[in-house]
Formats: sequence, C-alpha cells, structure tokens
Amino acid sequence: MNKAQILIVFAALALFSGLYFGFDTKPAKQKITERSRSLQGESTSFETLLEEATSHLSVDQTAQLVEIEKQIKASTSDEQRIQLLKSLSGLWYDFNHLPIAGGFAEQVAELENADSSWSVAGGTFFSGLLAEKDPDVRQYCASHAVNAFESAASLAPEKVEHRVNLALVWAENPPPDNPMQAVLMLRELESKHPDNASVYNALGRLAIKTGQWQRATERLEKAWSLDKKNPNTPCLLAKAYEGLGDITKATEFAALCKGR
Repeated sequence: MNKAQILIVFAALALFSGLYFGFDTKPAKQKITERSRSLQGESTSFETLLEEATSHLSVDQTAQLVEIEKQIKASTSDEQRIQLLKSLSGLWYDFNHLPIAGGFAEQVAELENADSSWSVAGGTFFSGLLAEKDPDVRQYCASHAVNAFESAASLAPEKVEHRVNLALVWAENPPPDNPMQAVLMLRELESKHPDNASVYNALGRLAIKTGQWQRATERLEKAWSLDKKNPNTPCLLAKAYEGLGDITKATEFAALCKGR
C-alpha cells in the first residue's frame, strides 16, 4: 500500500473555517512551527524509534535505505531531497514501520508546506496509531497525526476532509480533557456541510466502533447516497450490516467492496 493509496483510504476520513473550532488567525507557517514545538518533550522521539526499527531490518532492507540516505546527503536542491525523502518514507512503509514512514513523510511536508503533503503524513501516522500496541508509540503517532492534519487544515481550511481526518484521530485517541471532541467536531461538520459524504462516513465509522449498528447503517447509507464513487463506503456498510444481522445487505455491499 503506497502513500497515494493512503489518501484514498482516508478520503472517508477538515472544515469550513478554523474559527469554528477555536483556531486563531496566526499565519499558517507560524502555527505549524508552534505545534511542532509542542511535540518536543514527548515520551518517545523519532530518533529513538528509528534506532529501534533499524535494528530489526534485514541486510537487504538496510542496503536499500543506506543507498537512499547517501543520495540525500549528496542532494543539492530541496526538490531532490523531497523526492528522496518520499522514497525513504515509502520504503519504511513497505517494511511495515509506520511511525518511521510517517516521520519521513513529515519531513517532506515541512519542506513542501502543502496541505496534501501534511495529509499524507497524517494518514501515515494514523495508520501507525491503528497498528501499534505500545502506548508510547501510539501516543507518538497520535500527536504527530494531529499536528499534521491541523497543519493541513491551516493551509487549506476550505477542505472538509482535513478536519474529518483530525476528528478520526481524536476518536481513536481521545484527548484526556475532552473525550467527546471527535463527536462534537463531526456533528459541527455535519451541520455546516450536510452534503459531504466524508463526514457521514466518519460518523458511520464512529458508530461501528461503538457497536451502534443501526446508526452506522443510517449514516453510511447517507454517505452512499451522496457519493457512489467513494471506495470505503461499501466496505463500511458491509461491516455495519453484518453487525446489524442483515446478511443479505452485508453480502451485497461486501461484493461492491471487493470490486473496488
């Protein structure tokens, strides 16, 4: 699964304006810098994770990485460095070390400073959050995913998907001081963007997560009626209908899921 696919996967995963959710009017670059500083002092670090992951690589994997790292050191432009960092991130993703892949994707985003790059970084960290079991690594992935999606939203506040993605990170790793933050954000998004399928997909995901099968099918059917091209909706509907006990519908949407 490459990083382009990550964007598709999390397309179902943002907003009208940062002001609705307490974002101030500081320049985007300044806010990104401040959020990056806020990540300092966390319980683990990219360097620590990189050292640990590197110790588990095969000889062939190490050789691939060393070759790209040599090219990065010899690179003479940001454009070259960006492309090489993307390759490095892709390799770590293929090696199934998602926090490391996210770290290099984050470096790409810092150089490009584009919402799409921050979204890729956020999606990679979110994949790590879902896959990791270690609490410290999960917290690392969650905090960096939040930073990435907030940065994307700061740069492109008109794109609802960035806030949807942010809400889903909070749903998976709720802020201790506001455990309902994800739900509140998605409800606000629903009221502001009632025709956006990604919002209903996210609400459906949350309903599945909490076993609210009827609510899940209603939200996901709404998403499906708004966008028949979204590759995630039929897969989610299959799971929701299975939980509801409607095997006929579950089978119908499972077939559509496999066909995408």
